[in-house]
Amino acid sequence: MVAIEPVPDGEEEDITIGQDLFYVSEKALAGIKEKLSNGKKEEDIKPILAKVLDPELVPDEEMMVPVDMRGVGKEFDSIEDMVAELGVVGTAEAIVKAREYFEANKDEEPEDERPKPMTAAEWKKVLEEEDLGLEGEEEELLEDDEEEADEDAEEAEEPPAKKAKTD
Repeated sequence: MVAIEPVPDGEEEDITIGQDLFYVSEKALAGIKEKLSNGKKEEDIKPILAKVLDPELVPDEEMMVPVDMRGVGKEFDSIEDMVAELGVVGTAEAIVKAREYFEANKDEEPEDERPKPMTAAEWKKVLEEEDLGLEGEEEELLEDDEEEADEDAEEAEEPPAKKAKTD
C-alpha cells in the first residue's frame, strides 16, 4: 500500500476510510499527461516519473496534489512495486487514473472535508512523520519480543522445585 494521508487531530478517522491517498507533483502530473498524449515514450516519461518516485527531487515550494490509488484498479505496496509490475508507461497511466479517480469523488465527500493540495515541503514532512511513526512501532514490537524472550529465559533457568525427603 502507498502512503496514506494522516488524519489531522480533531477530525474523525472515518473521513479517510477507503481512500488510498498519495501526493504527486502537480507539474510532474501535467508533464506525464502531456508525454502520454504525445506517444507514450518511456524515455520521455521516466525523468518526470522520477519526481513521483522520490519526493526529495521536488522543490519545496512546488504544489503536490492528492491522488486516490484505488483508481489504479490494483493495490501496490509502493510506487516502486507499481513500476516493477506495470513499467514506466503503465505506472504513469495509473497515476493519471488515480488523479481522475480522486477528482471524480466517488465517495461523494463534502468538498470542505476532501484532502487539499499541499506544498512539497509539507508532503515531505508528512512522509518523514510517517517514517518516524513506523520506526517507533517497529522498535516497540522488538522491545516486546525481547521482554518475552527474557521472561522465557528466566523461566527456563529456574531449576525444578525439589521435593522434601520423607523417611
